[in-house]
Amino acid sequence: MRLNEEETAMLNGEQGSVLQRALQHQLAVGDFFGAVDFVPVTQAHIMADTESLGQAGVVWLEGLSDNSDSARSVRIPTITDPRGTDFGMANELGQRDWMLELERRTINAFERLGVSMTDTCINYQTVLAATRGEHVAFGDTGVVIYTNSVCGARSNFEGGPSALAAGLTGRTPRYGFHLDEHRLATLRFEVDFIPQSLNEWGALGGVIGRAAGNYWQVPVIEGIRAAPTSDELKHFGAAMASFGSIALFHMVGVTPEAQRIEDVGGHRLPIHQRVTRNDIEALTASYAVTSEVDVVVFSAPQLSLYELRSLAELCDGRQLKVPLLAVTSPQVAPDSERFGYTRRIEQAGGAVLSGMCFYQSYAREMAEAKGWKTLATNSAKLVNILGGYGYTPMLASMEKCVEAAETGELR
Repeated sequence: MRLNEEETAMLNGEQGSVLQRALQHQLAVGDFFGAVDFVPVTQAHIMADTESLGQAGVVWLEGLSDNSDSARSVRIPTITDPRGTDFGMANELGQRDWMLELERRTINAFERLGVSMTDTCINYQTVLAATRGEHVAFGDTGVVIYTNSVCGARSNFEGGPSALAAGLTGRTPRYGFHLDEHRLATLRFEVDFIPQSLNEWGALGGVIGRAAGNYWQVPVIEGIRAAPTSDELKHFGAAMASFGSIALFHMVGVTPEAQRIEDVGGHRLPIHQRVTRNDIEALTASYAVTSEVDVVVFSAPQLSLYELRSLAELCDGRQLKVPLLAVTSPQVAPDSERFGYTRRIEQAGGAVLSGMCFYQSYAREMAEAKGWKTLATNSAKLVNILGGYGYTPMLASMEKCVEAAETGELR
């Protein structure tokens, strides 16, 4: 890769061993993907939950943060994805002391590196949305697809060490979705209906993601005649990324790079698939294997303030029979409390958790500790993931999920 003077100095260790190690890692990534040089980035977002890090990963992170180099702190705004717990609810979730200790060590290491502990996967709704054309280094798949597609900024899926390296060096290898040629449409989809609920938007994203099924594919979607909300696009993109590893989509007339299908070259493509309501109903039905529900979870992505408002309205006047967990960000949680949404959910018997993500929080161990097997959610992303953690997940609307929490059955 071609290096400028500053990058050469980093590589030679002239700015300390932490930056040297960071740039060495980025060079290996860049060489693998055929990058010619680096692109400056303005923000970084790190996925580093302790379930993935493990003991060895935490020790590695501590080794960086304990380094005596004066240049060990990040040089651009660098934030974190959800943590593995809400410390105030850990006992209720059946999480064990060793899990919490790993979390505390990880947090301490990040803070010594100058990382802001935002603990969120919805930073585009809460912290600072990237702007069109802005180059960033983001890790969470739902964050990346929203940032690329809805905001029009530019990022690849950055692994945890790569995102941290970008925060330290202020740059990332210039490949993939940082390049104009990789942002053109490669598959064309036509939709003949408008989803009516968040679970339907997620299911639509799941159908398209599964049909695309390749990180380098860029779907362009025609037929969405009304402007989706941020929460609808959030569920749509997160599910597409989960089912298909997709990092960028275009929605004609909605997303900024595709005001016309010609803008992204989609007019030259044959229609790959016409997606109908039957397709999303089939995806939903594939998870409807039982009616009994052990736990209801709203998570992945974290809930916005408006989602919590809707949930509070549905909880009013109910007494829930099975646990209901609503997971939000530390930025949204205080407003939810201030507006009374948290109190209303808790009065019904639900719980509002902050700063974590359900499937990154030792979900299998929680299931074993609490005796949970069947789970209802309105997140298509979550149902796609949780089968691997020993759950039987079911996809339904928020309304149906709350009814299931009240009755113990999903009807």
